[in-house]
Amino acid sequence: MHGFKLLAASSLVAVIGLAPSHGFANDELVEMQKNPKNWVMPLGNYAGTRYSELDQINKDNVGDLQVAWTFSTGVLRGHEGGPLVIDGVMYIHAPFPNTVFALDLNENGRMIWKYEPKQDPNVIPVMCCDTVNRGVAYADGTIFLHQADTTVVALDAKTGEVKWSVKNGDPSIGETGTAAPLVAGDKVLIGNSGGEFGVRGHMTAYNIADGSLAWRAYSQGPDADTLLDPENTTHLGEPVGADSGTATWEGDQWKLGGGTTWGWTTYDPELNLIYYGSGNPGTWNPVQRPGDNRWSMTIFARDLDTGTAKWVYQMTPHDEWDFDGVNEMMLVDQEIDGEMRKTLVHPDRNGFAYTLDRETGELLVAKKYDPVVNWATEVDMETGRPQVVADYSTDQQGEDVNTQGICPAALGTKDQQPSTYSPKTGLFYIPTNHVCMDYEPFQVSYTAGQPYVGATLSMYPAPDSHGGLGNFIAWDATKGEIVWSKPEPFSVWSGALATAGDVVFYGTLEGYLKAVDPETGDELFKFKTPSGIIGNVNTFEHDGRQYVAVLSGIGGWAGIGLAAGLTESTAGLGAVGAYESLANYTNLGGQLTVFALPSS
Repeated sequence: MHGFKLLAASSLVAVIGLAPSHGFANDELVEMQKNPKNWVMPLGNYAGTRYSELDQINKDNVGDLQVAWTFSTGVLRGHEGGPLVIDGVMYIHAPFPNTVFALDLNENGRMIWKYEPKQDPNVIPVMCCDTVNRGVAYADGTIFLHQADTTVVALDAKTGEVKWSVKNGDPSIGETGTAAPLVAGDKVLIGNSGGEFGVRGHMTAYNIADGSLAWRAYSQGPDADTLLDPENTTHLGEPVGADSGTATWEGDQWKLGGGTTWGWTTYDPELNLIYYGSGNPGTWNPVQRPGDNRWSMTIFARDLDTGTAKWVYQMTPHDEWDFDGVNEMMLVDQEIDGEMRKTLVHPDRNGFAYTLDRETGELLVAKKYDPVVNWATEVDMETGRPQVVADYSTDQQGEDVNTQGICPAALGTKDQQPSTYSPKTGLFYIPTNHVCMDYEPFQVSYTAGQPYVGATLSMYPAPDSHGGLGNFIAWDATKGEIVWSKPEPFSVWSGALATAGDVVFYGTLEGYLKAVDPETGDELFKFKTPSGIIGNVNTFEHDGRQYVAVLSGIGGWAGIGLAAGLTESTAGLGAVGAYESLANYTNLGGQLTVFALPSS
């Protein structure tokens, strides 16, 4: 009966961004994303759903998948993100030094060109959670790379030659680049990293033709910096008022306010709005920054052309746990309470999954997507505020007090690893962490370029854990309910992929690529790649044959112990202790593995 309901729901749900656009400066990607043979942007489409219409590989034959070819990046550390495929050429990237390769699919990955930027290695110590990079973007015959040192580079897609480059930040004060660019209209959108160094978050739009600055919007500061209109930008339907980006900060603390934008950006061409989230406020010691600390931990909906915010929603006011709000914003039309809504679905680090009206910012659903979440009981649907539990409030417990048993841990019920959505089932498939923590804040002073954290953390499996550190779940975003949950020994740190072949793919920290049934979660296929998978699975078609591709290479926050050789349990901002046993299952190495069905 339940399966029937899921299939019947397909007529009520549609992925946005696939309809023809109306005279935008760059219609190329709006059209290109319709072709499932390619994979034209890091999240697959503007809606960020990572869904493919390809169905040659399906749940009846996926168990026959085999390795078609492989490619070594020659780089260790964590390999997040995934490849692009544009008309027979695959573009893949690596962590620092952010090498980019163009591979010929006609010859099983022969290198057409290789770009290896020369970066100052001093950027590595100011990269908080490994030297990751989440991918490149494509438009107008150009590949756009966001380097660790914040340089944005436009490369000729045919030759790899540099067309232009521009500096997006200053690594000497802790600003770095890890996020994948998004090209929309005639602009390339770039976020920044460095929230653990007291930098100020911003989203920047550069003109794709020459790299000139179109606009920059800060997460905190006066209205001229945040590009918030006091009367017309709304928070849950109410105008934000003048200088809302400084009003809830004490003194000049907003200048060190974090709110970096290192996650994913999506775009609705019909509304001409981009969507992204901001991260933790600085410092991690909440006692040093009283107030709501707006607009950290916030979803922004901004006009692509001007950067002006139409609406904002702060998920975790006065964050006390490092619950960055940067995870993916998936744009799907869904029926809620009998009415079709243009929705945005966002599974946040804080353990609540949010469904909002993406046109107005109205909050529609906010529910826990891991039952162990305990720092708040619920989200008040009128005020949008989480109802914080005093026993797990690091602010109320105070400085130099070790608040124990907080769920989730700082790395969240999920981190940046992107979810996927299937219009065939109407469900979202979310890679999650099942991890809790102890958190002790302490006084910290600011020094440019030095860590500005002010907390000691320890992480461990959830107390009622199934024995593991993760789950892969199916989520109904119209009701806020888990439909099924598949336990995993370690956090699921890879981006997922749903296809029209009724298969959902994801990778594990031990290195398995897995395929599961989207309606039941039953495992259909698994193959162990050479290193742990924190990359994002994608699929494409070449010469009439469907392929599935994924980057292996253990690292990221969960794998920082292995990637950086850390052994203290509280190192890696608390993650090393939780994932200590991971070293028994995988090792360093950067490799692309491409799978296909046996050739007939």
